[in-house]
Order: sequence, then C-alpha cells, then structure tokens
Amino acid sequence: MVSGPLTIDSAKVHQRFPFEQGRSGEQMVVNLAQVEVVDSAAVSLMLSWMRQAKAMNLELSFIHAPTNLRSLVDLYGLSEVLPLNYS
Repeated sequence: MVSGPLTIDSAKVHQRFPFEQGRSGEQMVVNLAQVEVVDSAAVSLMLSWMRQAKAMNLELSFIHAPTNLRSLVDLYGLSEVLPLNYS
C-alpha cells in the first residue's frame, strides 16, 4: 500500500523498493488506492520499481490507480509498460 502524494517532493520517501524480501518469480502488487496527488515523478518512481522488480525476477503490478495517474501513464505512452489495474 502506497499512500499520500506521489510527487517530486515525496518521491525520495518512496524511492526505496518496497519488495526487498520478495522471492524470485513472485507476483507483487502495489495498491495505489490511498495515493492522493500525483505528478510525473509518480510515473518515474513506478518505472524505477519495475526495473528493480525485474532485476530481482519479480512480477510487479499496480492496483487501484487513481484517474490522474492513469492519465499520465497514457499521456507518456507507457500503458503497455506499467501494468495498472484500475479497479
């Protein structure tokens, strides 16, 4: 669960990959339901998490993405790269 703002001002707080204890091949899910505000730093952070997950051989997906985050992902043409579940 990620909560609060995901903006340039808060990105450093969230930069540390949240699944360091994951096992190779595991499916990890980030719940974004409590994310209040986003900017382009949120997309960058999510891409960073995806790279870290790949390096650890983890599958990472995101659920409950807020509308404004979905809009940014679509705007940047990353909907194929960032697996967002909208419900």
